[in-house]
Amino acid sequence: MINERISVAMIGQKRIPSRNGGIEKVLTELCPRLVSRGVIVTAFNRKNQTVSQQDLLPPANNQYMGVQLKSVLTIPIRGLSAMSSSFFGAIEAALGSYDIVHFHAEGPSVMLGIAKIFGKKCVVTIHGLDWKRDKWKGTLGKWYILLGEHMAAKYADEIIVLNMDTKGYFEEKYHRKAHFIPNGVNRVIPEKSYDMLKNFNLEPNGYFLSLSRLTPEKGIHTLIKAFRKTNSDMQLVIAGGLSDSSNYVQYLRDLSKGDNRIIFTGFVGGKVLSELYSHAYVYVLPSSIEGMPLTLLEAMAYGNAVACTNIPELKEIVGDAHALTFDPDDVEGLQRVLQRFLDDPLIQRRMRQSSSDFIQKKFNWNDITDRTISIYYEALSKGK
Repeated sequence: MINERISVAMIGQKRIPSRNGGIEKVLTELCPRLVSRGVIVTAFNRKNQTVSQQDLLPPANNQYMGVQLKSVLTIPIRGLSAMSSSFFGAIEAALGSYDIVHFHAEGPSVMLGIAKIFGKKCVVTIHGLDWKRDKWKGTLGKWYILLGEHMAAKYADEIIVLNMDTKGYFEEKYHRKAHFIPNGVNRVIPEKSYDMLKNFNLEPNGYFLSLSRLTPEKGIHTLIKAFRKTNSDMQLVIAGGLSDSSNYVQYLRDLSKGDNRIIFTGFVGGKVLSELYSHAYVYVLPSSIEGMPLTLLEAMAYGNAVACTNIPELKEIVGDAHALTFDPDDVEGLQRVLQRFLDDPLIQRRMRQSSSDFIQKKFNWNDITDRTISIYYEALSKGK
């Protein structure tokens, strides 16, 4: 029996509301929009999830903009927190009066079978092929994530992917239809002030900006090596928090020694982040693996010129005229791109003029919300 209003349980995020983490940022934007269209949404957050000081404030009364928030039992041990929270979340969702259980990412989808046993319709969003990440190579974690991928491919009522490359992957490997629904971006007003930049001794239009978690697949080591070869007083700002990769972060700091143009800010948010986006000369994303990076969408929404790798997931976003691209892990290629921006400011100005309107028309949250609801109805119609 389908409720008059669709009731959805969200599983796989650390917590919402949050500005720290791709899935968390997506659901912080998407869930309230679903509620505004009449969907009843409950987000199963990890219990006692640590909140960054610069993250969004914890919501009051277990609600966030109409989204019901529930904390599920979580084992606070590295490698077990995600598994345990998705396990207990799936049990609670399976026993609850939810029409749809919406799993996010491949790992949490291992628990999809629990919801299916209790007759729930299940939707899975694949935010990226997580087993490709360097941190999982040669580990049981890779096997576990691949198991979640297989579970999603075999048992999910509907699958959502964030880029056409992943859509093709599921169709070719599993002969499974997947719906392409990208992430969205909010309309922003660039900051005119630059008071926060002074905390890092930065000047408007005087720095390259890269914002990501500091993990190997994000390619920050390639960026540092390439930047150090450029001939300029331009600075390089590397903004982002840790992600179980303290050895890699130390490696990045060692690579940067002796070049005082390179600045590590740590995690940033709020007005600091807005000013960094607003006044960057060029935004750089040197990733070798991506799903659909919200940081790139946000940077372009602020009107940034872009340098990024030519992997399909990023080319799909920037198109042919809104970025200069290079091969992943290609230090010389990235150096040439950075130097070209430095030597020809007209390229930077031309991209700044066009990128904001382009990205906001292409990745609209309202359209994305409507398409997500249509997937829920497709899932509910199966087996009727």
